[in-house]
Amino acid sequence: MSAAKPEGSRATWRSAVGGSLATALLAITGVAAGADAPATAPPPAAVVFAQVGEVTISRQDYEAAVVSAARNKFYHGAIPESEMAKLRRAVGERVITDALLLREAKRRQIVADSASIQKTLDGYDARYKDNPDWQKQRGERLAGLRQKLEEESVLVQLEAAVRKVPDPKPAAVEAYYSAHPDKFTQPEQVRASLILLAVDPSSPKAAWDAARDEAAAIIHRLKAGADFAQLANLHSGDSSAAKGGDLGYVHRGVLPESAQQALDRLKAGQLSDPVTMLEGIAVLRLDERKPARLNPLAAVSDRANDLLRREQSETAWSALIVRLRKDTPPTVNESLYLPVLAAGASVVR
Repeated sequence: MSAAKPEGSRATWRSAVGGSLATALLAITGVAAGADAPATAPPPAAVVFAQVGEVTISRQDYEAAVVSAARNKFYHGAIPESEMAKLRRAVGERVITDALLLREAKRRQIVADSASIQKTLDGYDARYKDNPDWQKQRGERLAGLRQKLEEESVLVQLEAAVRKVPDPKPAAVEAYYSAHPDKFTQPEQVRASLILLAVDPSSPKAAWDAARDEAAAIIHRLKAGADFAQLANLHSGDSSAAKGGDLGYVHRGVLPESAQQALDRLKAGQLSDPVTMLEGIAVLRLDERKPARLNPLAAVSDRANDLLRREQSETAWSALIVRLRKDTPPTVNESLYLPVLAAGASVVR
């Protein structure tokens, strides 16, 4: 990107649209593996993608971000045209937002962590010291990396500062708890027992029919007074057989759907009809049902406090971005959001 003012003029394209900052730069400059597969045709550098205050985001930098995002998301596979259109818009929104945030960081006089940046640069220099291409353009690439890392550093600090909200007051926590009972409710639990007549999934229909007949006979014996635990120990192929078929307490969603549906129809102490499961034919008994229960605020106050603070943090961050876009409306060349494919690129229609 180019800018009327050199400081804070390059937006940072970050992992929200694929890949780390340094990886993106190295991929664009050709050091990273796979840099021989551009996702879009190289555009004329003079074309402007967006104007954000005094910052001009060039088409060249926008397209470079798209290339890196496409590589991270699709590797070298075919890129569906509809997906590329979505990706181009997501990348555009990201670079514009970062340009706005960099201007805000500059206004707040946030300074990059130079020691951490130098350590990172030394690491890249050591990693690519034997790469002839790196050595040929080492100075230029280190300078580019430094600028990217400085931008990332101030953006991280800005986000941390904005998201640092005070602990909610007790009244606010109580109101949040009351407004979101679903977040503090212990889901329904059932205690059930199981006799599983194991059948290999690939077995013929006759094997499944035989197991179903055996299950019906077991149910008949149970209704006549036979002991469930003894029959489970004798016939069940499930690991619960050693415990007399006792599955313990389970939440909804833990058991296979067919088993859950069978238990939903039962009252405590009742037996199911034979139930077909992936592993075989089952006989289930509902031993106890614990209904969903809202935990008292005293028991979940820490969780309520954390959830509310996280929500307020997200609200503060979103509000900043909305305000920045309102105060400095970007001008965008939206025609560039349409896919621009390189010659020979694969498109799935």
